Amino acid sequence: MIKRLVWFVSGIVAGVGGVLFAGRRVKRTIGAMGPVKVAGRAAEATRSRLGNVQAAFREGRDAMRDREAELRARRDGRVDHLDSGTSIDPVSPGDSVLVDGTPVAASRVIVLRQVDEPTGRRHRRGPRRHR
Repeated sequence: MIKRLVWFVSGIVAGVGGVLFAGRRVKRTIGAMGPVKVAGRAAEATRSRLGNVQAAFREGRDAMRDREAELRARRDGRVDHLDSGTSIDPVSPGDSVLVDGTPVAASRVIVLRQVDEPTGRRHRRGPRRHR
């Protein structure tokens, strides 16, 4: 008899708790669906989209300027490609350095020349497998 009473009381407590929890959730959802809240969310979404458009416009404008600088330098003969076979002079103060069309500080550029390996076969190790 005690077991049945414990289970009956537990069921009542769980039912009342569930109803109270669901009631709070419904009230919170109704409050979030009010006209002022919906208008606020719509305005925030519009501001966010506008910010994204502005950032994309700025990025496109910067890319356009970088590309224009690269094309002007190429037209004026101030560009030397690594694969052109000519020796590249060190970067002088005031020079612009473009890496993939993006200007970078000259102090951050390291130019390496590729050295071809001898044509002899080298033993290459495959991936190690741990047992």
